[in-house]
Amino acid sequence: MKIVHAIAFGDPTPLFGVVRGRRQKSAARLVGSVFARTNESPVLLLGAAHVVDLSGPIRRVLAERELDGVAVELDADRAGAVLGPPGAPPRPGDAPLFARLWSRLQRRLGEDLGGGPPGAEMKVAAAVARERSLPLFLIDDPIRGTLVSLVRSLPFRERVVLVGSAVIGLFVPSRLVAREVDRYAAEPAAYTEELRRASPTLARVLLDDRNEHMADRLARLRGDGFGRLAVVCGDAHLPGLAGALRRRGIPVETIPFATLRGPTGSPASA
Repeated sequence: MKIVHAIAFGDPTPLFGVVRGRRQKSAARLVGSVFARTNESPVLLLGAAHVVDLSGPIRRVLAERELDGVAVELDADRAGAVLGPPGAPPRPGDAPLFARLWSRLQRRLGEDLGGGPPGAEMKVAAAVARERSLPLFLIDDPIRGTLVSLVRSLPFRERVVLVGSAVIGLFVPSRLVAREVDRYAAEPAAYTEELRRASPTLARVLLDDRNEHMADRLARLRGDGFGRLAVVCGDAHLPGLAGALRRRGIPVETIPFATLRGPTGSPASA
């Protein structure tokens, strides 16, 4: 299986997949003309939570589906860090202070709540794609550009709130965090609304803008013949990304975090 470089901007390109020939101009050519018309199939969105281990349910759902490809909420830089060989140290100077604090908080909560290292849900999606010789698509915006845009856009008040909440989170007992995870699973929309009230700029840059861009990339993949797509992304993206796809005339099926976390892992909506 040949490794293919991912393109962070423009058309999404598989990180790996079965490749025939050296120079390929479209996603469909990367695996040859092997697909029936599958654009009537819904795009399957799986909602992950980075501090809760959903590897088992995600693997089970993906294993049960006929798929043309798997897409993940990663860009080339983050894919290299999450899916690449272990041992490469992060470069803390590359990210602003709040991003470094939130990354540290995420690692701590993952350890406390049994979620394992960050990116476990992306790793299992990549593993399933590799095992089934399916292309793995990176559909997110480049993280560096997103952070630059966020820093430039954030008003001072929202910066203070963002950094302050990250610092406070480092010292919150894990039992309280587990309780909040339960509350989020019960009412994810309420949490998103709280975020929008506290930091509308953060919600626009990290959720709304990225949802539109990911929907554009998924639409292009559908046009290239990859109709039966499964997408693993953060659960907070599910409503916005599903809406963006539907506005483009693409049917959607969602399995949110709360359902994956439960005993059945059955579809939440079609």
